[in-house]
Amino acid sequence: MTEWFIYRGTGQPDPERIGQLPAPPPWRAFDTPAVDYDVPEPGSSTRRRLGARTVPLPIQDAGTLELVNASLYLRRPLLVTGEPGVGKSTLAHSVAYELGLGRVLEWPVVSRSELRDGLYTYDAIGRLQDAQLPDAQLPDAQLPDGRGAPDIGRYIKLGPLGTALLAADRPRVLLIDELDKSDIDLPNDLLNVLEEGAFAIPELERIADRTPVVEVLTDDGRRVAVQEGRVRCRAFPFVVMTSNREREFPAPLLRRCIPLDLRAPRDERLAALVQAHFGQGAYDDNHDIVDQFARAETDGALRPTDQLLNAIFLAQYAARDAAHRREEISDLLMQPLDRGPR
Repeated sequence: MTEWFIYRGTGQPDPERIGQLPAPPPWRAFDTPAVDYDVPEPGSSTRRRLGARTVPLPIQDAGTLELVNASLYLRRPLLVTGEPGVGKSTLAHSVAYELGLGRVLEWPVVSRSELRDGLYTYDAIGRLQDAQLPDAQLPDAQLPDGRGAPDIGRYIKLGPLGTALLAADRPRVLLIDELDKSDIDLPNDLLNVLEEGAFAIPELERIADRTPVVEVLTDDGRRVAVQEGRVRCRAFPFVVMTSNREREFPAPLLRRCIPLDLRAPRDERLAALVQAHFGQGAYDDNHDIVDQFARAETDGALRPTDQLLNAIFLAQYAARDAAHRREEISDLLMQPLDRGPR
């Protein structure tokens, strides 16, 4: 019954046992590149991450499709609410994948996040330290300008929001993940930037008369030219802001967004989710665990879909010697969000 155990709790060293671990589930493989949506290539080796980096799935719900398209037409952010694990962040990747809009720019919000974090960062200390070095120790690209300081563009990097607002013919997809985790000011601070589609970099505005064009680094790792210290979009990005309903947002922000309340995937969408991660036929092979997952939710306690995927993956190894172990293992992993392990 315990042949699949790697760690056995015996207290006896056995360093060779770690080599018995199978390949990780696709959403926990870190040695393959993240999905790039510029040129979709079905069957290519890409990392399938749960949540924000999961393989995009078809969206069959008509109401969801209508609101996503309304956001695209109106150039308004999409505010997606729902319980954890229902696929809110996946929606941004689905749009980027289908429309070929490139890598999704992701801004994971935390309690300390400020608007400037999403727009750009400026390493003033690094520039000051480099300015004190002899010219011979600086790379050619950082040689001092007329005032004796290294090229300021080397110390400015646009954040995900700032990169999304660069002038381009095709919109980028920006995911502002878990906005409800921010402090009280960030939602209001976003209003002007989202309304105007532009922002200023004061450090570059101050030198615009001497250096009107400065190259800065983007969130993609590319260098782009910023003119006179201002960034203004040409095609407004497709912005997805997610919320786990942990707080209310100010009315001015809600007025500027298209609201979408996302429900947990079920039926055909749940089948597509399982098959996307485990391959064709995986849904039929694991219908017992899927049925168990569906029955578990009849008690009214929410169970996110990543628990289902974890249970299917682990059951493939834990239940090789006894079929009834599948249900035991899946029951162990699929816990409701409102209470911990039993």
